[in-house]
Amino acid sequence: MTYTVDFVDVSTTGLESSPVAEALAGLRANEARYYKNKYDHVFVTSTPDEAPEVLDLVTRVLHDERGIVIAAPPLEVSGFEVGGLRMSYVFYESGLAINVMYAIEDGGKRAVGFKLSMGMDVPAELDAFKFARQRSKLAGEIRGSYFVIKGEYA
Repeated sequence: MTYTVDFVDVSTTGLESSPVAEALAGLRANEARYYKNKYDHVFVTSTPDEAPEVLDLVTRVLHDERGIVIAAPPLEVSGFEVGGLRMSYVFYESGLAINVMYAIEDGGKRAVGFKLSMGMDVPAELDAFKFARQRSKLAGEIRGSYFVIKGEYA
């Protein structure tokens, strides 16, 4: 089931099984607001079964670049192109959101971003990362980190 994320009336639709569903919904809405304001892009999510290529890309980049395997089950994914970037998002049951930002042109920005919902612990597989804190009206406090992608993932 596809879901158009509303950042005015935040909903836990699709995220209900998460122990931090409200905070994860706020985090998802925060991302939707960013893309709407910066690129006039409507943020739409799907189940992993509806867009397996998005989950596959994120999983492959994490594994190939850093040997990371996320233990939590994925709840939603979103994949789109905007502003010369190919964006892939996965929202996990634990409250973790991962995005792969991949510039379409060679030499552009390519990175993996991690965001932790308020109320969740840092997953063991991400212990090596330092997380910066950011305040959000929609998500409360977001902790984030990232790494630069070195490989090619066309």
